[in-house]
Amino acid sequence: MPALVEEFAATSREEIDYLHEGVSAERFGLEFADGARVAGPTVVWERTTRRVLTLSDVTAIKVNDVAALRAAGIDPAEVAQTFAEVMFEQLFGAGFFHADPHPGNVFVTPHAPDAAGRTWTLTFIDFGMMGHVPPELRAGLRRIVIAVAARDGKGLVAGIQQIGVLLPSADTTELERALTELFARFGGLAFAELQDLDPREFRAFADEFGEAMRELPVQLPENFLLITRAVSLTSGVCSALDPGFNVWSSVEPFAQRLLREESRGAVTDAAKSALSYAKTVLGLPVQIDHVAARIDRGELAVDTPEIDRRLDRLEGMLRLVIAAVVFAAMVVGGSLLWTAAPPLAVTLLVVSIVPLLIAPSGLTRRRGRRPHRRAHRSPHVTARR
Repeated sequence: MPALVEEFAATSREEIDYLHEGVSAERFGLEFADGARVAGPTVVWERTTRRVLTLSDVTAIKVNDVAALRAAGIDPAEVAQTFAEVMFEQLFGAGFFHADPHPGNVFVTPHAPDAAGRTWTLTFIDFGMMGHVPPELRAGLRRIVIAVAARDGKGLVAGIQQIGVLLPSADTTELERALTELFARFGGLAFAELQDLDPREFRAFADEFGEAMRELPVQLPENFLLITRAVSLTSGVCSALDPGFNVWSSVEPFAQRLLREESRGAVTDAAKSALSYAKTVLGLPVQIDHVAARIDRGELAVDTPEIDRRLDRLEGMLRLVIAAVVFAAMVVGGSLLWTAAPPLAVTLLVVSIVPLLIAPSGLTRRRGRRPHRRAHRSPHVTARR
């Protein structure tokens, strides 16, 4: 509770500082106001102080005024879909978001058709309450979005743990089961469809879910209060605009985009690891040849061929291990990209055969060469077996 009160106090102090709000308005404009889907007012700095904020006029249609939207030839359902997408991008993409998107702060501005045929723009005002999502928290939120889109109860619990709502020591078995049942019962249903369900079914599930949550050590992470507020306001606005609004339809395309981004990151990491291992593989024969050359020149002395055999075994094991790692990295990368980028996925899966073919052939060549090397005893250096 003390942390929540302090966060509320800090947010309130920022909201009554109009210079701070002006800076936030300009940042919002730079990051999101593309002029097509999103717009914002211009700050008139020469007429702005800490107690007075002067903005350009944005008089337009209130976002939840369904009658006015239809009179202007604008489909409220389309507005709901766009509004959800814009808020998702702020929350889970940029990590800088409008934390007070109630109907009094969001307008629909009609205009002449643009190049894409769009005849309206979402216009945001009142940037006194802006939220910031740290990178680690944003990674957890992205994981939650992907899990929700995939109806993955276990993945959703992992995301909840990553953002710090559940302590790492929590036994999440019952919660995973409850969330999996939630997706099975209600996943994919729009708000209007949920209203048609038997209230007793909701009550039964709420009791079951609440029981599972009460057994867990739950905490509210820092910066989470504004995120919760923004999500709830977004949900309310969208359902008011379109009773048939389906949050699953809005989440899934965004989750697919996040998954593609995560896949590209995973493939990049795998490629870096493969490159590092490849450098090791390429450098190993040179180092072994250097040791063998010293033996040939008599700079090292051996009493048995045991060293050659051990070098053979060492190189063989390293080649096979490296080949397996590179093969696995390519197979995993291809699997992750199978949905997002099929051509690249097929290429990775086909090329993954190469390390498995190269490793044994290189090993065979080296084994066929080493028995012809003779080792001489040096009068200065002696190696004991």
